[in-house]
Amino acid sequence: MLFSFMSFSCPSASVGEALRMASEYGYDGFEPRIDVGHGHGLEIGAGAGTLRDARKAFEDLGKRICCVATSCSYVDPDAAARDRAVERAKRAIDLAAALGAPAIRVFGGLPPKGASREACLENVVGSLSKIAGQAASAGVAVCVETHDGWCDPAWMARVMGGVDHPGVAVNWDIMHPVLTSGYTVADSYGILKRWVMHVHAHDGVLIEPAGDGYAKTELRAMGSGDVDHGAALRLLGEDGYSGYVSGEWINWEPPEVHLPRELGRLRGYLR
Repeated sequence: MLFSFMSFSCPSASVGEALRMASEYGYDGFEPRIDVGHGHGLEIGAGAGTLRDARKAFEDLGKRICCVATSCSYVDPDAAARDRAVERAKRAIDLAAALGAPAIRVFGGLPPKGASREACLENVVGSLSKIAGQAASAGVAVCVETHDGWCDPAWMARVMGGVDHPGVAVNWDIMHPVLTSGYTVADSYGILKRWVMHVHAHDGVLIEPAGDGYAKTELRAMGSGDVDHGAALRLLGEDGYSGYVSGEWINWEPPEVHLPRELGRLRGYLR
């Protein structure tokens, strides 16, 4: 099992600065979030030399750019909007391949009010099916996060079953099924484990239920929120999970405060 952190921990950091933090604090990888103006510069449209140099810098230190985190989602009832998101994901797959990253992260999306849940499922499955072949050929998994309207593992399992392609997998955000959909960690993992190829970790508490929108949550230091990450990591370890557990700490404490502390607690769960 390997550990990484998203660029939300250090949004202004350059690639070099992110690599320095990964090395100093003991992380195995780095997950750049694209399309939000972070300082890493590893974006769709970046020059081939920039991407090549970034990949080499990480690999020279035995580390990896482990996932390209996008904001692509596929629940929109407008077919043209879904097609644009499909094309964006295809370009993100190319970006990930150039960086040597094994995955991209995408969302299902938040269903519009009043929308048929079955129609939303059909839209998400249809869109992901258009991406799956390119992803598999590039050796890059399209990992759909348990997030927004797809926090419920049962619905995510229906997405995976509908696509049924090795190029599409699950980004198991450990927290969201627990706080948003009321699952235990064990039940969530039991439903999704056959598809999990990337994992997001961040402890927290529920402030306001989702209703028809997003649940309001608040980050807490690992072990002081309501999500049993120890159980999650033990389950992953028992199944021989060898991918990345990536810390997704958004607009939180300074990186020098939370990055070493959170990694220490995550690694501690494995001892």
